[in-house]
Amino acid sequence: MAQISSTLVRRASTLSALWGILLIGLGMLAVASPMVAAVAVNVLIAWLIVLAGVVHLVVAFHAREAGSVVWRLLVGLAYVGFGVYLIARPALGVASLTLLLASLFLLEGILNIVLFFRAPSILRSSWMLLDGIVTLLLGLMIYQQWPSSSAWAIGTLVGVSLIFSGVTRVMVSLAVRKAAAPASARPTSLAA
Repeated sequence: MAQISSTLVRRASTLSALWGILLIGLGMLAVASPMVAAVAVNVLIAWLIVLAGVVHLVVAFHAREAGSVVWRLLVGLAYVGFGVYLIARPALGVASLTLLLASLFLLEGILNIVLFFRAPSILRSSWMLLDGIVTLLLGLMIYQQWPSSSAWAIGTLVGVSLIFSGVTRVMVSLAVRKAAAPASARPTSLAA
């Protein structure tokens, strides 16, 4: 039984490590070509918006009230229209996503800095303040260079995230594999 379990863990950790290596490779490609990665992210988000619009349209036909049907149809059509527009004009979508990302970083940075000063002294960490300052500066940098920052911001950040996710997955897979190895080396009571 321990041998079967160890084999399953080994196989799963190998697949997980391979997935991590693939993520690292995709992340490196995204960092090397950030605009292509940004357009890919935009297209993915645009298709998700179209799918959400289709769901709204389907739900609209199952609504019981006349006002609800009209409202849901309008919302569904707006989603589909906006998604198709982003698919047709990916540069505009990337620029919009970049501006949204800059705004998010600005807000997060400000809130983290405020949280640092409002937290009780026992909970304050210089890492919290540093995180807030770096996030705020990153948001300012993206915002000040917008729309030209659209060419690098989303793709680079997605790439770095993929690389870190891949490295984490590989390291966890290796740790699981290492932890499972001693279990398979131990003799079982059935063998004795």
